Amino acid sequence: MRQWIHDILIFMKQQPKIIIKQMPGRSVTALLLVRVGSRDETRETNGLSHFFEHMVFKGTEKWPTTEKVNQVIDSVGGIFNAFTSQEYTGFWVKAAKQYLGLALEFIDQTVFHSLLAEAELTKERGVILEEIKMRNDDPMTKVADEFVSQVYSLTPLGYDVIGPEENIRQLKREKFKQHLKKWYVADNMVLVIAGAVDKTQLKPLLAPAGRVKHQQFSWHQAKPRIKIIQKQIEQAHFCLGLQTFKRSHPDRYVLAVLNTILGGNTSSRLWNEIREKRGLAYYVRSSVDSYWETGHLVTQAGCAVDKLEEVIKLTLAAYQKIGKAVKEEELKLAKEYLKGRLVLSFEDNQDMAGQIAEDWLMEGKARSVVEMIKGVEAVELAQIKQLAQKLFRQERLNLTVLGKIKDNSLRRLL
Repeated sequence: MRQWIHDILIFMKQQPKIIIKQMPGRSVTALLLVRVGSRDETRETNGLSHFFEHMVFKGTEKWPTTEKVNQVIDSVGGIFNAFTSQEYTGFWVKAAKQYLGLALEFIDQTVFHSLLAEAELTKERGVILEEIKMRNDDPMTKVADEFVSQVYSLTPLGYDVIGPEENIRQLKREKFKQHLKKWYVADNMVLVIAGAVDKTQLKPLLAPAGRVKHQQFSWHQAKPRIKIIQKQIEQAHFCLGLQTFKRSHPDRYVLAVLNTILGGNTSSRLWNEIREKRGLAYYVRSSVDSYWETGHLVTQAGCAVDKLEEVIKLTLAAYQKIGKAVKEEELKLAKEYLKGRLVLSFEDNQDMAGQIAEDWLMEGKARSVVEMIKGVEAVELAQIKQLAQKLFRQERLNLTVLGKIKDNSLRRLL
């Protein structure tokens, strides 16, 4: 066990692993991460994981109304929330260190003792339906969701996390109870407590014992793919990217550096070429997402419709150029940027808790800041060139475009 993590295990069958990271300060974050998300759903239940995340705050055995649940953490000036992704669902509280015990009790009550009342279920349907409309009305969010669906099509990893409207309207209370029973078991969860931890306040989070088997997916793409979504908006938005590799791949740090040089910040090639030199877009960026068995790199931008083809061509050119040459100065700048962001991020106990929990849940171990920095520092120019040449091939490309697109002329670009 690495010394930088104080690992406390409470040996009870119903107890998820507890990882404690002592940090200076006056606050503490408690995060329960459960390995279940939209990838674990069927077409009929897609959206259930996210819906359940909403429902846990609608009344518990100890605090039977939404108002009483909200007051628990509000009354001590803390904050709480939850989130759902393709691969996991998280529930967290951040509060002054003296309220750690209350934070743990809050997570225990909301997750494992939620009433899931029918009346609240009916009301929350309306909330999520409005959330779907909000996401559909936001072109930046919509095109990104559609890109993920395109890249991972034909598997649940391509499902929209929030689910389709028809599922939200028909999901019944019994499905939520089954979801809790199947996935919320001790071996499928990790609890991370980061910050100024007072161990005397630790309280157990009891969950059923059990083991969960996760399905692994595979893909084969033989030619480039284009998806065009008509939407009556003033700009055109696009995502252009490709599959990469699993989150634990040995080239994870090479990919992080490559992405930073390409479009990961305001010193990147894409930012300079598209925004600064030509003024073609307000936003342009590239990013990397990694999952258990795969991942993707994507460039996203919004521009005038009549400039769309030019911006896509510039993005494709950047993909090709980065596989041919990267300057030593670019490499150094990208490394320092990534190292600096790691240091800043891990000074916050909420970010620290999230990183530890995700690593532990998905990989069975946690990386220290020092380990990550060393991984970034070890990246060499030849590795970036080799990886870029491997990834940026025409048959691997996926282009998703959203806007008032008049014809299919974009198809000739790939």
